[in-house]
Amino acid sequence: MITIEKENFSISQICASGQCFRLNPIEGTEKFYELTAGDRYLKIEVLEDPKEAKAPDDGEKAENSVGKVRFYCTQEEFEQVWKGYFDLDTCYNDYLSLIKGDEYLRKAAQFGSGIRILRQDLWEMIVTFLLSQQSNIPRIKMMIQNISRQYGDRKETYDGKEYYAFPRAEQLAQASEEELRALKLGYRSKYLCKTARMAADGTVNLEKIKEMSYDEARKELLQLSGIGGKVADCICLFALHKLDAFPVDTHIQKVLDTVYAGKFPFKKYKGCAGVMQQYIFYYDLKGDKQ
Repeated sequence: MITIEKENFSISQICASGQCFRLNPIEGTEKFYELTAGDRYLKIEVLEDPKEAKAPDDGEKAENSVGKVRFYCTQEEFEQVWKGYFDLDTCYNDYLSLIKGDEYLRKAAQFGSGIRILRQDLWEMIVTFLLSQQSNIPRIKMMIQNISRQYGDRKETYDGKEYYAFPRAEQLAQASEEELRALKLGYRSKYLCKTARMAADGTVNLEKIKEMSYDEARKELLQLSGIGGKVADCICLFALHKLDAFPVDTHIQKVLDTVYAGKFPFKKYKGCAGVMQQYIFYYDLKGDKQ
């Protein structure tokens, strides 16, 4: 087990931020979460969930919030996998300190100050956000669980708990549209069939995409069946860690129209616009804005 204390790190906020659909509270507990990422499983205990950080007024230094978390893994696994996955080497206080002269974003960042941009697997995010279209969080989780159980490898934790790895492109490429529809994927089934086959046969090279710039990666992802601009931006942000990606869904568009007259100050937040997007999304979804 590994216990860490980290500024601006909240498992509960990350869980509810819409970027990861296989991080869930463990039923019957108040402080335990479980995460399946690729073919790995992690049990997490929240010892202290950080309070809201005080976002700075102009010229002031941001006030930090500290989360205390226990990872049920070895030191080696933490260093090799989860430290990077949760982006724990990045100082998010630097992003908070950029917020000046924007009361809405200041409040949003204060409310969601424990959010970090996860570094997730590219193929898993392609499938996840392809399935997320015209859906809601419970249904997205259900669809991911269904395809993992049907096509992913069965695994066991050190204490015998069963879980399923996320299916590889080669595994999903064997599925027919009818089989995927039977798993309640709906119209997305045909897109997933085509995309899995394109990834499996190398029509789209996922390893090359990982080395591309944001603009290049976005353009390449748009070649995949069923991937539009918003989904491509989600993939760029949550898998490739391209922090200039700024996915716009109905929540974000509403805020852009009502708060920013349709024009978000991207130049001001160059290199971290995606972090600001997450603060805005989470605040609009969960915050009391009265």
